[in-house]
Amino acid sequence: MNDIKVNYKNNEYIYERGTTLLDISKDFMGDYKSDIIMGSVNGRPAELSSVINDNVTVDFYDNTSSIGSRVYESGLIFILVEACTNILKSQIEIKHSIDKGIYVVTKKKITQESLDEVYKKMKTIVSKNLPITKNLINRIQAINYYKSIGDYDKANVLKYSVNTNVNLYRLNNTYDYFFSYLPVSTGFIKEFELTYINEHGFVLRYPNIYYLNKIPTYTHHEKLFNEFRKYDEWCSKIQINNVSELNNRVSKGNVEDLILLSENIQNKNLFDIAEKIYSNKNIKIVLIAGPSSSGKTTTSRKLELFLKSYGLNPISLSVDDYFVDREKTPKLKDGSYDFESLKAINIRKFNKDLKDLLDGKEVFPLKFNFITGTSEISNKSIKLDEKEILIIEGLHALNEELTYLIDRKNKYKIYLSPLTVLSLDRHNRIRMSDNRLLRRIARDNMSRGYDAATTIGNWQNVRMGEEMYVFPYQDEADVILNTSLIYELGVLKTYVEPLLYAIDDSDPSYMEAVRLLNLLKNVLPISTDYIPKDSIIREFIGGGYFK
Repeated sequence: MNDIKVNYKNNEYIYERGTTLLDISKDFMGDYKSDIIMGSVNGRPAELSSVINDNVTVDFYDNTSSIGSRVYESGLIFILVEACTNILKSQIEIKHSIDKGIYVVTKKKITQESLDEVYKKMKTIVSKNLPITKNLINRIQAINYYKSIGDYDKANVLKYSVNTNVNLYRLNNTYDYFFSYLPVSTGFIKEFELTYINEHGFVLRYPNIYYLNKIPTYTHHEKLFNEFRKYDEWCSKIQINNVSELNNRVSKGNVEDLILLSENIQNKNLFDIAEKIYSNKNIKIVLIAGPSSSGKTTTSRKLELFLKSYGLNPISLSVDDYFVDREKTPKLKDGSYDFESLKAINIRKFNKDLKDLLDGKEVFPLKFNFITGTSEISNKSIKLDEKEILIIEGLHALNEELTYLIDRKNKYKIYLSPLTVLSLDRHNRIRMSDNRLLRRIARDNMSRGYDAATTIGNWQNVRMGEEMYVFPYQDEADVILNTSLIYELGVLKTYVEPLLYAIDDSDPSYMEAVRLLNLLKNVLPISTDYIPKDSIIREFIGGGYFK
């Protein structure tokens, strides 16, 4: 028989054996907001070039989904690499995310005019709808190929792979290795922009799933950009710019120094912040915010200790205690409570208490009863004297509306984020959001008993909250503290990998688990033996000083 049965959305369809997933997808384009760019077969990720020879269950993804968006990004990067090779005659390096885009570094100096030429070339490649083909070859052959063209970072990262064979993608005469899936042709990549930053860098932007599938306007965040650059320079000094260089250090058995060096740098940066706070006598309130799994708890506790070393007496005040009564909490479209909304907080009472404290008055703060869902008055009072200072950590801490009654000179705002600059190789970056997700999976399992599937399932809502309530206010910060640790992926691997393997292939989070496993398989494991008890990573793996 030449026919096969294809199950899609619980309906059965008949196709000829040998039909590609691309051909099948054309029958269901009307179900999606944009072009289908990726598929799955029996719950497993599958590129549209996949040939279907058996009865299967299929699903599809456009670039408004997180899965499709990553495929779109990888295809766009491949097109960019090809265009830069032709126009700039130079290598590029995909660095890190920056304001809804990706910062790209060029070895050769560029101008706005030369960048415009790259953009035109990319548009030409897209218009020709050139095929992107996948070639399965022996890993050793791939290593030798990359060595022969002088691409040692790809050769070195493949050195630590356990796979016998690897996939090389081809566009025109360019072969590249990607740790993600790609579209079947360049015609799927329709929207993108290039923004010139300096003579060695620009930002690649493309449709974002958090902005209604449109390219958001680029805003240059100078403080954040400089923090990335500072950390990148430090990584270059210690000669760990990518995973293969980290693996090389681990394989030689001298990772202890790397751990202690990384911890010392982070502690010094936080101690410098404590010194600035102490030196400015106007500061009475320190506000700390950052996206999920940035290490806010550990950072705030360590900052309290550092401030105590200057003779100050920090007092923590929880924004969560100022939630409005449950019945007054705003709701989402699905009817569930929106606890992340600023309107879920009794801002008026919060500001009155802060103002009274700064005026020298004794205050009985609120205490939220999470069992009854009601706000209560604490039986413990607070009063600030000359040496006391408030530490407030929360989702909205950088938003001026949260503390609208307090003079700006009395506040010091700290933005935390693990600014990952470590890459897999020149064309494969490690997303900051992936770093944070791995942290959260480990922590949720350790402290809350959640399995990895639950954490992954909730992650999209967490990210939406960050996009709405955290990232828009990062420029309000007086200082940015990078909470990433150069060695942490190797540590997280040992905790998270087993949790990801436990996810069944029938689970909706399975494809995301496979993607994270494909990332972690490139990293050598690192023992926790030398990690200090006050390390931020302890917040996620346990065994730390701060509970």
